[in-house]
Amino acid sequence: MALSNLEKVIHPATGFTKGELLHYYAITAEAMLPHLLDRPVSFLRYPDGPDGQVFFTKNVPPGTPDWVTTSVVPRSEGPARMVLIQDLPSLMWAANLVTEFHTPQWLIDSPGEADRLVLDLDPGHPATIVECCEVALWLRERLAADGIEAYTKTSGSKGLHLLAAPATRTTSSEISAYAKELAVEAERALPHLVVHRMTRSLRPGKVFVDYSQNAARKTTATPYTLRARPEPTVSTPVTWEEVAGCTDPAQLTFRAGDIPPRLRSYGDLLSPLLLPQRP
Repeated sequence: MALSNLEKVIHPATGFTKGELLHYYAITAEAMLPHLLDRPVSFLRYPDGPDGQVFFTKNVPPGTPDWVTTSVVPRSEGPARMVLIQDLPSLMWAANLVTEFHTPQWLIDSPGEADRLVLDLDPGHPATIVECCEVALWLRERLAADGIEAYTKTSGSKGLHLLAAPATRTTSSEISAYAKELAVEAERALPHLVVHRMTRSLRPGKVFVDYSQNAARKTTATPYTLRARPEPTVSTPVTWEEVAGCTDPAQLTFRAGDIPPRLRSYGDLLSPLLLPQRP
């Protein structure tokens, strides 16, 4: 496998090169690969950095090696073939394309059968991730009331992702309906802080609780993916203590170099989501 343009600057604010990007994925692969395994991957590619052409692709990219696993995935417009990142060589091949990794809330053996719930907490300026943390703590308690343990990670952009594994797998439409109920309840409980509708005019200063990523056709940034930002920020699992103690966005901004020490200290904070589920 040929790795190309290693000196090319991908994240201009820090001079982070493609070689450094590939190194990052190589040393975090042990934590990242379980979250990619058996999930069709959508690629948000930014080969010339975030200021260049950025494009989203779900189909198998042209020139994909035959040793990269692919699978046919049902879609509303008809079946399509997508990539599965099942091992380190496949991860490095995909990283060489310079891409964000996005995955659905279901596994390839059961398309549309959700094994995860996700709530994307997106702050509207001047709100920040600090306000997202307040909403996340409320949602954690709400999910706990239903016997569901929640975990969280930064989006790697502005907000937080709240993740949970339902007690049993259910359809994407059913988990979407439940997620919407949670978003509506959060708005009712925190009307000064939360909005559950996407309408832009409603969002300044509030946290949009986006439940739509539970739909079978939608995807969410995979844990540990780099994001197409000026700096090499990462969608990073965080502890609830970090969420509760956040008073400044910088406290929950993590870059590629921050991840190996965190993995040594915490391991993969999202590993409980990977445990086999009860039938």
